Amino acid sequence: MTDLLLRTVRRVGTSGAPADVRIVDGRVTAVAPAGTLDAAGPDTDVVQTGGAWLGPGLVDHHVHFDQWALVRRRVDVSGCASAEATADLLAEVLRTGPVDGVLVGHGYRDGLWPRPARRELIDRAAPRLPAVVISGDLHAVWCNALALERFSAEVGRPLMAGDDGVLREQDAFDVTAALSRVPDAVLDGYVTDAVEAAAARGVTRIVDLEMRFGLDRWTRRVHAGTDGLRVASGVYPDELDDVVARGLRTGDVVPGTRGLLTMGPFKVITDGSLGTRTAATADGEGVLAYAFDDLVAMVRRAVDAGLVPAVHAIGDRANTLALDVFEAVGTRGSIEHAQLLDGTDLERFARLGVVASVQPEHAMDDRDIADRHWAGVTDRAFPFAALERTGATLRLGSDAPVAPLDPWVGMAAAVGRDRGGREPWHPEQRMSALAAWRGSTDGRVSVAVGDVADLVLLPADPLAVATTEPSDLLRSMPVLATAIAGRFTHRSA
Repeated sequence: MTDLLLRTVRRVGTSGAPADVRIVDGRVTAVAPAGTLDAAGPDTDVVQTGGAWLGPGLVDHHVHFDQWALVRRRVDVSGCASAEATADLLAEVLRTGPVDGVLVGHGYRDGLWPRPARRELIDRAAPRLPAVVISGDLHAVWCNALALERFSAEVGRPLMAGDDGVLREQDAFDVTAALSRVPDAVLDGYVTDAVEAAAARGVTRIVDLEMRFGLDRWTRRVHAGTDGLRVASGVYPDELDDVVARGLRTGDVVPGTRGLLTMGPFKVITDGSLGTRTAATADGEGVLAYAFDDLVAMVRRAVDAGLVPAVHAIGDRANTLALDVFEAVGTRGSIEHAQLLDGTDLERFARLGVVASVQPEHAMDDRDIADRHWAGVTDRAFPFAALERTGATLRLGSDAPVAPLDPWVGMAAAVGRDRGGREPWHPEQRMSALAAWRGSTDGRVSVAVGDVADLVLLPADPLAVATTEPSDLLRSMPVLATAIAGRFTHRSA
């Protein structure tokens, strides 16, 4: 392993006095005033930083990485403001060139469309080819007749969509999973490109909650040289038996992956989403995937096997249910999303030791949908500041491909609650810069002696930018370099 000496850096979370930082065998071994440290040996890589800011490497605590890699190559329909515009875009794609297999679009958000989706639109847009458009939140897919026929055969049961051609929740997940079954070499190539893109934004670790258990795929990729990220790979209920039989526990390091790959959490989905209008809310709207007793039994089995639960809950009714399950089982873990909370549940996160794993950019994507469909209660939607005040641990993620895999986007949404020049949305729920930064790392603020050298090098102090500058500047923060255990995974020219 190459040793590294960073000269004249300023460490995030300190006074900013210039320092030299020495890294040996992947760990920070010395921090001293600038110009006072020598190279550890003849093979030391000495980097003159010119006063750049050094921080812990960034972590995306909630991604669907295969989906993110695939979406980067699908038709982006997120800018379409109607069903008609979406269908027109698909038709234009087919006019401009041949499409092999299935035409796949991604990113539709129909919560504000003037007219709902209709299957006839997508049938006309793609009359001779299966066509699927995946919603921005992944909880719905809009299909033409040929796609419904094809994927009914692939999943082994009839997929029943009405006149709108829309499948929701589990049916949608099944279609998305079928679309993800591309040849290993092809998908791994897409993933390698996406890993490099993540490293270029300062990311050193992800929690991958892809709906197909990914530990074996990631092992193959690391062995093939895709080693630009640390990955914790989660598991869902359908594959829980296999993980338990293999004796895998959350945090276990996979042998032969140089410490890059670990077993992740047990992920279970309790309700739907805001964008698909399936989030379970206290007014009785939405859907719940499990009864309380069934959920308790499932989570308890996972916990007894050594797995940490990560429970998806978006609506306030689902969040209350999830917290009740954590309390009944007597375990810690995380609630993924925590988008709408009853006021009486806020303090339960800290009291029960449940992490609020939030995706701040969702608030910017869905603010108008929330104003329509959660009218009157949006003061407790995406309640970052309220959770922070209770002492709850906040972790930030993207839920990519629902939002871009870019921690700077999430931090900007957390501290600004704004985007694109619009007025901040419920600015009273802004997260502090310190909480947003800590939530975007492994919990560290600064780099210190003894730390594993997962690092990011920046041209400006991110805490100062988050506190004093417009949030758009935080979104576009340049990254000079990223390193895992002192090994550069990204360096700008």
